[in-house]
Amino acid sequence: MPASVPAPSQGAAVRGPLPSGPEQEAARLEAVRRYDILDTPPDGAFDRVSALAARLFDVPVATVTIVDSDRIWFKAASGLDGVSQIGRDPGLCASAILADGATVIPDALADPVACSNPLVAGSMGVRFYAAAPITTPDGHRLGTVNILDTRPRVISEAEMETLSDLAAIVLDEMELRLSALKAVRTEQERRKAEQRARTQAERDKASLAAFASTLQRTLLPPALPVVPGLELACHYQTASPQDVGGDFYDVFPLGGARWAFFLGDVCGKGAEAAAVTSLTRYTLREAAQHHEEPEAVLAALNTALLLDASIGSRFCTCLFGFLEPAADGGFNVTVASGGHPPAYRLHTRPGGGAEVEPVHIKGGMLVGAFEEAAFTSRTFHLGPGQGLLMYTDGLTEARLADGTMLGESGVAAFLARRTGPADATALVDDAVALIQGLPQDVGDDVALLALSVPPVQAVGGHGVSATAHTTAAPVPVDATGPSGEKD
Repeated sequence: MPASVPAPSQGAAVRGPLPSGPEQEAARLEAVRRYDILDTPPDGAFDRVSALAARLFDVPVATVTIVDSDRIWFKAASGLDGVSQIGRDPGLCASAILADGATVIPDALADPVACSNPLVAGSMGVRFYAAAPITTPDGHRLGTVNILDTRPRVISEAEMETLSDLAAIVLDEMELRLSALKAVRTEQERRKAEQRARTQAERDKASLAAFASTLQRTLLPPALPVVPGLELACHYQTASPQDVGGDFYDVFPLGGARWAFFLGDVCGKGAEAAAVTSLTRYTLREAAQHHEEPEAVLAALNTALLLDASIGSRFCTCLFGFLEPAADGGFNVTVASGGHPPAYRLHTRPGGGAEVEPVHIKGGMLVGAFEEAAFTSRTFHLGPGQGLLMYTDGLTEARLADGTMLGESGVAAFLARRTGPADATALVDDAVALIQGLPQDVGDDVALLALSVPPVQAVGGHGVSATAHTTAAPVPVDATGPSGEKD
């Protein structure tokens, strides 16, 4: 060692053997990537470290560097303007991170390796170099805090400890940044997970709605039949597209110009209610072929529901009736009630509007609730210009602006206020408009079934018409108009 070159200070570490193999270097680079610091913009904390090092050691240049796979990147540099990175080989910092501790080169010109470094041999003329590695808790050396001078010099053990402390401060700052970065990433992952959960929930909701809608349609007639001399109209609306309602209706022929109809409501919702609805509908259709009296049909349904243990305690309300053509072009209607709200018969007034008459049937009990349930019926004539509206309790339980239920009296009052004809289509359309005009959505499913006999002058000896508009899901008011889609 030349006499003019000071020896390393006592206690200062010097370069040791090169411990880094390919695997260790790969792990070190992975650690560098973990901190995500490369190519980040200038940071005041690191700039202060390099400036502080320059002042403490009275050197013209001090840097904070990170050693990448093929370059030495300057996170902070004091006294070295316009340089952001240099090649890794041959780099002083690249050699420094291979040492066990701090690196001191008192006179670079006397160092057989450092003397050829461009910083030493070049115009910058570096003669003194010292570096403390920035070492992670798991032992990876990410880079160094460096001080450089154009004069040879010595450095004390205390000064080396100071330089190492500055490297530790750099690591502390990087750890803080890493913690913040992890927090941000965790939050991003949480948000992504929440978004994925929301997306899946929406998909599940859509699938459930599609399933419920499909199942609901299987519980209703696909279309109302054409009954000679009679106009039919219906409407079905579920309270929730994700649920299967228990309301049902049907109109079907019996032969010999006779027809049967029913409308009802199974208690509850969901798959179990759907099973009861299916059983109810097909039992009524079958029983109607074997009984002449509608109360006998309801009795058969009552027995069927009580005998089927799978339906538990579920029961239903129902209006079931027979239709027979009358000589005046109207129909004789015989209706039995199983605990269902009354239908309303409407007589068209001369000059418009209609008189409203509730079809009360005393003695009708819930169907499927009691073995000894008794059912009664009532027969009346539905003449030309007259209509009959049947509904489930989703209509009577709809809420008015003051929160009270519409109720049977509200339905009767609404029908009395109407000025339109008593034909089935107008009755259903007006009832749908009433529901959609209420301030709150209906809380229950709504099924409407209307029958009407066209006026004599409109019948013309034939008078055949049928109208149905059903939906298994709520219909937005602004989507299809007040009546909803018509099939």
